Amino acid sequence: MWRARRHAAAAVAAGRRACAEPGRERDLAAQAVKAALAAWVAWAVAGWWLQAPMAFVAPWVAIVLVESTVYRSVTHGLQQVAAIATGTVVATGAALLLDSTMAAMSLVLPAAVLMGNWRRLGSQGVYAATGALFVLTSPPVTVAASAARVAEAVFGAVVGIAVNALIRPPVYLRSTRAALEDAAGEARDILDAAADGLASGEWDARAAGALHERALRLGRLVDQARAAVGWSRESLRVNPRRRTGAVSEPGRDYDDAVTVLDYVAVHTAGVTRAVLEACDGDRDEPRPGPHVTEPYAAFLHKSAYAIRLYTTSRFAPGEQGRQAGRELREVVDDLVRTLEDLRHRLPRAVPDHPDALATYGTLLTQARRLADQLVDR
Repeated sequence: MWRARRHAAAAVAAGRRACAEPGRERDLAAQAVKAALAAWVAWAVAGWWLQAPMAFVAPWVAIVLVESTVYRSVTHGLQQVAAIATGTVVATGAALLLDSTMAAMSLVLPAAVLMGNWRRLGSQGVYAATGALFVLTSPPVTVAASAARVAEAVFGAVVGIAVNALIRPPVYLRSTRAALEDAAGEARDILDAAADGLASGEWDARAAGALHERALRLGRLVDQARAAVGWSRESLRVNPRRRTGAVSEPGRDYDDAVTVLDYVAVHTAGVTRAVLEACDGDRDEPRPGPHVTEPYAAFLHKSAYAIRLYTTSRFAPGEQGRQAGRELREVVDDLVRTLEDLRHRLPRAVPDHPDALATYGTLLTQARRLADQLVDR
């Protein structure tokens, strides 16, 4: 019961967000309404007005072709019509030649399933077998009925593509920016938490382990952001909103941000692993003292702040973005100076432990690469 209540509460919250502000929930609601509209239009013309013999095919094809992008609607529409037509033609010919539905089905369905795996039909290849089944399970089999079925599939595809392209065609630029900002925000939170732990001198193995797990999951957020960039670009292909200049394709800033976030994820995982290893009571290596941890904690806080400035400089409009860019360069210069100071402190901190020195030296190398990536130096 509590699970049902939780799901109901989540659905209500999603509905409120869809009504309150633009976002994923509103986009999904818009696509659902468009799919229903496409099916209604296709049925109104094919079933109610023309009273076509197989009118259900038109709304069925129309509703599934209100895809997540206009490009997919077009490509999947062409593939689906080709698959349906192929299955329909093969099934009609076999049924007329053999004069037996059961015999035709035993021969046509294996062939239709094999044709469905043809690379050019993509994910729509399954509709070859579906088209064949419609023919063989809806006697009598005639050339006229099969031609009508293909024509209705074509009409449904046209309706679905037209509705998706002309009525609020989907664009995912906002979702892409949100994915990048989510990854950057998680990186900032992890670095700040690691810095707080180092500055306080508390070496809690459980907390360090949880933080390291978060850092490892950060890579997945970066992968999602990378996928979102590609998804956004696809959503603008053959999209009328791009022709009007209302939206533009994600530029180099987005690709650069994904690259930088890759470095951030690597650096963050290295930081949290070093902290986790230092919390291990079974290791012989000494824990670094305050003269090392305090400046390194300050470096981590500055890194988190630099990441915030980086996202602002990339995506904030006008003067706000330019100001963030100028401040970012100053912060990165300060980071480099902090790293140079740590580089001189480390050899004196662990002179008799080469393994510890190697661990923290690697950590500093990762940090320097991150600083270099945040600004084109």
